[in-house]
Amino acid sequence: MTHPEYILTLSCPDQRGIVHHVSGFLAAHGCNILDSAQFGDQETHRFFMRVHFAAEDSAVPDASLRTEFAQLADTLRLEWNLHDAHYKPRVMLMVSKIGHCLNDLLFRYKSGLLPVEIPAIVSNHMDFYQLAASYNIPFHHLPLAAGAPEEAKLAQEARIVDLMDTHGIDLVVLARYMQILSPGLCTRLKGKAINIHHSFLPSFKGARPYAQAHRRGVKLIGATAHFVTGDLDEGPIIEQDVERVDHAMDADTLSAIGRDVECVVLARAVKWFVEHRIVQNGDRTVIFK
Repeated sequence: MTHPEYILTLSCPDQRGIVHHVSGFLAAHGCNILDSAQFGDQETHRFFMRVHFAAEDSAVPDASLRTEFAQLADTLRLEWNLHDAHYKPRVMLMVSKIGHCLNDLLFRYKSGLLPVEIPAIVSNHMDFYQLAASYNIPFHHLPLAAGAPEEAKLAQEARIVDLMDTHGIDLVVLARYMQILSPGLCTRLKGKAINIHHSFLPSFKGARPYAQAHRRGVKLIGATAHFVTGDLDEGPIIEQDVERVDHAMDADTLSAIGRDVECVVLARAVKWFVEHRIVQNGDRTVIFK
């Protein structure tokens, strides 16, 4: 017999006995812990926990489990979420004219490596409508002309929000979507949108960043995946990685290496999100791998 499985994530002020209370509650309600991880931040004095468990007592329905845990959560001042471990989050991918991250995520999805549903792909260009069609995923072209007035931008974003609501989207992934989101949309997407961007030492902004990096003779190139906030490219970091490069590589080679790093970093971030391994800790994240 297959039992329902859940993933519980929580954070709270650090205090004695949290693990005891949570594990005791689960045991008393017929639940078996499959794996558990926790972290106490000595700087913020907050405690973080992720528990994957099976509900083995059919006499304790889902609603009762949630209602009674909420009472314990009030006592311990927990911020918590209880997720169905078998539910596949619904992800909307957004892209502009650079498609390597989109292509990589779609391949991982189709191969079963990424446990999600992708009901929509959104783009301000038409470049990847055939790629979307090859995966039988609806492609939504929402153009936005360069230098468009604020009214046009907000109207385009309203259509994005309509698609999110229509498809019950749990996560938005900016897979090289090269438009700055409005503060209102960033607020709407708080904790539910992930972006990817290059990250060099030093960082290069503006056009052709890999060419800039080549001219400066960088030795490391990399990528950063982070939550979207109103502060451009400064949201809580989820994952980063780098690759070493050298003087013999031209700008095109750096760009190719950078694309590979971006794909891997973004895929990790999305996978950790849908597996509920990320808990925000102020401007930082706790990642339970």
